[in-house]
Amino acid sequence: MFALHHTCSGHKAALYTLAPGRSKRHFLSAGGDGWVVEWNLDDPETGHLLASVETQVFSLLSIPERHLVLAGNMNGGLHWIRYDQPEQTRNILHHQKGIYDIHAIDSRVFTAGGDGLLSVWDVETGRSVESYHLSNQALRCIAYSPVREELAIGASDGSVYLLNSTTLGLKHILTNAHEHSVFSTAYTPDGKFLLSGGRDAMLRIWKTDDFLPVSEQPAHWYTLNHIAFSPDGALFATASRDKTVKIWDTRSFSLLKVLDTIRDGGHINSVNRLLWQSDCLVSASDDRTVKIWEG
Repeated sequence: MFALHHTCSGHKAALYTLAPGRSKRHFLSAGGDGWVVEWNLDDPETGHLLASVETQVFSLLSIPERHLVLAGNMNGGLHWIRYDQPEQTRNILHHQKGIYDIHAIDSRVFTAGGDGLLSVWDVETGRSVESYHLSNQALRCIAYSPVREELAIGASDGSVYLLNSTTLGLKHILTNAHEHSVFSTAYTPDGKFLLSGGRDAMLRIWKTDDFLPVSEQPAHWYTLNHIAFSPDGALFATASRDKTVKIWDTRSFSLLKVLDTIRDGGHINSVNRLLWQSDCLVSASDDRTVKIWEG
């Protein structure tokens, strides 16, 4: 169950983010070198440099039907990159600090900023529409449940903010959901549970009907950086500063597999981001590599 298929190398600095590419067989990576690189799962040996920006990239969003990639940088700027015209990339400085996550719902794009603002952008015009001040500390992650029409925003104040995804009205706050920062939130596909992880290395499972925790466990030795579900929702994976990727069963929330450095040829530094494609799991790390796992 899950073996290393390929290691993609070429980046010159730590990798912080991944996103799907222009097709189901492509994905994007970006990080400290400011490069946005596209990889082909059918020929992963060499990546294609899609764009190069002037500073570290913390977050990515691909909108293939619009031939568009959005990249959030450490200074709070949002780069608008076109697949067909990458030389026309433009940077809109918006947040006062870094953009840690980007998510799209139909024609709206949401950015989570280091200034505590959740900003809404119109894809058609490429302009920010409105911003909501949720926290006095950084917003670190965005999760969306179409079933519940709900957003779950994790913040560095340790809380998770739950908003109606249409009106953006605040529904509930999970105060002190984690000690220190909440780095990742993810809904189960049926919307019945919300998963969260953060600097305290804990994995918490919340029932969405009353938002009481049904499970909590120390999932990693160090910071839990990201949670990602498989396409069919049967599995989810967690990534950590302890250099491991862990595979979990969604139904029981039990651990199935640990992908580590020595036994599995895993990463040698912090694993920062995961991306689950149709037939593989992709991980990005401080060690400047992307690893493709098949299982």
